[in-house]
Amino acid sequence: MQNPDERPTLDDATIAFAGRVFQHARAGDTDELDTLLVMGLPPNLRNDKGDSLLMLASYNGRLETSAALLRHGADANLANDRGQTPLAGAAFKGDAAMVRLLLENGAVVDAAAPDGRTALMIAAMFNRLDIVEILLDAGADPAAVDAGGLTAEAVARAMGATDTPDRLAAAVASGG
Repeated sequence: MQNPDERPTLDDATIAFAGRVFQHARAGDTDELDTLLVMGLPPNLRNDKGDSLLMLASYNGRLETSAALLRHGADANLANDRGQTPLAGAAFKGDAAMVRLLLENGAVVDAAAPDGRTALMIAAMFNRLDIVEILLDAGADPAAVDAGGLTAEAVARAMGATDTPDRLAAAVASGG
């Protein structure tokens, strides 16, 4: 019986195939990826950094590809090795349509990375008011704190964001 901690040795052809699969996700090659998913490719396949196909597609703004992956059962909450989720990546990139898609497909609005930062905090830091509004409407907690004890408003102010701090202060004052 093989030790579960031992990984099988992959040949060059398998490694090249995996590289193409991850490139399909990055590039938005939806038809190619969909064909492979129908054939049984795991929708939560991850690369050596823990990035899932959905993480790569969503981070690169590939809405149609992300939707296909989600239809095939990709986990909208699967974090990479650094604890980043697709929702946090979409908030960082400023992709409101992707944020909506991920939320509609089960992304946890207040999921936090190991540093305690949520998608709301990331959107606030980079003054992405439209995404802050989407996340608040989805139930994000404006009073949540990161590992350093800072709220989304505090990190936004620290980063010099011009619009999001006041919106978040109003959300906290109104109870959400």
